[in-house]
Amino acid sequence: MSQSRLPGTPSLLRAINDRAALELLLERGPLTRAQLGELTGLSKVTASQLVERLEERQLVRRVGELAGGRGPNAQLYAVVPGSAYVVGVEVGPSQVVAASADITGAMAGRVELSTHDADDPVGVVHTAVIEAARNSGAPWERVRRVVLGTPGLVDPATGDIAFAFDLPHWHHGLLDALRADLNRPVTFENDVNLAAVAEARSGAARGVEDFALVWIGRGVGLAVFLGGRLHRGAAGAAGEIGYLPVPGAPLVEDARKRNPRGLTGSFQRVVSAEAVRTLARSKGFRAATAADALQAAIGAGARGEPVLDELAQRVALGVVAVCLILDPRLVILAGDVGRAGGTALADRVHEQVARLVPVSPSVVASEVGTDPVLRGALLTGVAATREEVFTSTLEPAPS
Repeated sequence: MSQSRLPGTPSLLRAINDRAALELLLERGPLTRAQLGELTGLSKVTASQLVERLEERQLVRRVGELAGGRGPNAQLYAVVPGSAYVVGVEVGPSQVVAASADITGAMAGRVELSTHDADDPVGVVHTAVIEAARNSGAPWERVRRVVLGTPGLVDPATGDIAFAFDLPHWHHGLLDALRADLNRPVTFENDVNLAAVAEARSGAARGVEDFALVWIGRGVGLAVFLGGRLHRGAAGAAGEIGYLPVPGAPLVEDARKRNPRGLTGSFQRVVSAEAVRTLARSKGFRAATAADALQAAIGAGARGEPVLDELAQRVALGVVAVCLILDPRLVILAGDVGRAGGTALADRVHEQVARLVPVSPSVVASEVGTDPVLRGALLTGVAATREEVFTSTLEPAPS
């Protein structure tokens, strides 16, 4: 008869202590055995035994000495970066970008592959993943998982792609095909959700449990964190704000019908990159991209203010809807347009929202910088891998 292991057994306590020590080493950098003992509340003997276990598992190693005390210098220990790796992938309509990260979260090995005329998603992802791992020096046997960020819906029940508007060859069943091909755990996640993960871990939403991220670029999307957790919705459609009906744009007749121009919902039609370029051009600012046009308007001072004012009014239509339903503490403007607008656009959106509704969350521009989706994919993969690696000392219950 099986009997579950009770809390407080030596094996469980060792696993908890090991994980606490590893988290401290990642957070604070190299530490001595005595410092680990002090920070974890363990005795010197127990802390020494802990370090020996982690060395034996090749999770920590000696990286130097700490001078200054009586007797021999104390050895400093750090997490072995190459003890495990993950690969993150950002999938778009024209290219796939991949990179690898070690267990500390350091990104390396970034590669870009064109997807023009490529009708084999498995082959494209396979090449990108292998090249990213190779370029970062990650041995394939130490790559623990792959996380892919894609536009569209991911089914929360199966983890598979339910609907990818811009990716006609990406379909249900692809998740199993990739897992079989790579022989690794593979996870799909909506690209805007991953950008929000990056903001929560290393951007504007650090320490904020309730926030919304509005992505404005070629596509338009929304990611929502509630109580510190990503909210996906019953069908994975939470955040498809591009379909929000707004004044000044026609309603959608068939939301699942593919449009070669990529413009679908009402809100997307008035704030997407294409709409921003059209707006800027009507005010005398011509540029190759919406981001460039918006930055030109900002740089023009008073002459460019009409562009910012009108865009802020449009963006506020979506932000107001989010605020009235969710009442987030913070709203982040991300994507090419959101980042390019910076504080100038964010402040104007905040003023519009405060005028239109009885709540007034902070509105700020993204702080993540380049590759937010890719960074979110890597952070997601690293978090899951740490959970797996750091708790692997827990022994199974005896029968």
